Amino acid sequence: MRPNGSRSGFPGTERLTSGLGAIFRSNGTPNAGVTILSRQRNPYESTFPTEIVTCRVGGKGFPLRLFIKYGTKRFDGVYGHRGDVSYEARVYRDVLRSLRVSTPTFYGVYRDETAGVPWLVIEYLKGGIQTSHSRDPNAMVRAARWIGRFHAANRRRVSSERLRFLRAYDETYYAGWALRTEELFSRLENRFPWLLPLCDDFGPFISRLLAAPRTVIHGEYFGLNIIYQNGTSWPADWQSAAIAPGEIDLASLTHSWPRPVVRKCEREYARSRWSDGVPDDFMENLEAARLYMNFRWLGDPGLMAPQFGPSGRPIIPKRAKKFITELHAVAVRLGRVE
Repeated sequence: MRPNGSRSGFPGTERLTSGLGAIFRSNGTPNAGVTILSRQRNPYESTFPTEIVTCRVGGKGFPLRLFIKYGTKRFDGVYGHRGDVSYEARVYRDVLRSLRVSTPTFYGVYRDETAGVPWLVIEYLKGGIQTSHSRDPNAMVRAARWIGRFHAANRRRVSSERLRFLRAYDETYYAGWALRTEELFSRLENRFPWLLPLCDDFGPFISRLLAAPRTVIHGEYFGLNIIYQNGTSWPADWQSAAIAPGEIDLASLTHSWPRPVVRKCEREYARSRWSDGVPDDFMENLEAARLYMNFRWLGDPGLMAPQFGPSGRPIIPKRAKKFITELHAVAVRLGRVE
């Protein structure tokens, strides 16, 4: 079973046609009759059921390719980190659309009364590739440039009424991830003697994150969530958008990459976000963000929990090992671990 019940049924063609017609009529499209030409299951599906739909609207014009994300009745918000399909739709409508940045076109959201779930309908980016898998050496740097400009554009919007629906990271939110990491890995104290003390020592870094300038962040700005197409970055999967320090997105983007790539991304991000000079505390805020980001994933029981066999020998998921390695490197740089 995939997360959040994503093997649940997709709507039939008749129901899909009706829902898409309602979306295009709400956008003012005349004669918004929809003809479905093809449907393809998204091979990279993760949290929610998704598919690629090719259709014709109004009986004329070129076929339109849509990316549709279907909500589920059961939803795991991961301790307040992630929003549902309706939340992501609001991000596209109220945060992204007015900025005119390179994100997939938002066509609308439809409430399927039969299934009792929302649908998010956006543009399908044909020919794009996940930035993490791109062979273009500039892909990562361009992703850093994109998010730096995005953070700069949203710096003054965080207090606006229109963005009040966004979750904002607070002390309880940050502390919860270190606490859950400590609980999940408490039986591995002999193997990682530095880890539990680091969890307990997270408090001062939470204070730094709370004091850092806030903006709108993507929340899971990994290369897998950034489509790279013809030299342009197209961030997608905005269900974890929040109000928080922008350095968190840079920490996510550069996680586990070689240091030369990381340094290039840091420089490009700083140039793109601050035209009047990089703040003196940028690197300190970034390292605090890296601590949080590693705790956030290590503290997710559904992904990272070690398994213990009859002999008591732990089996650590491969992805957890990657985050433990990265967390240790950050702790060494901060002088918390020898």
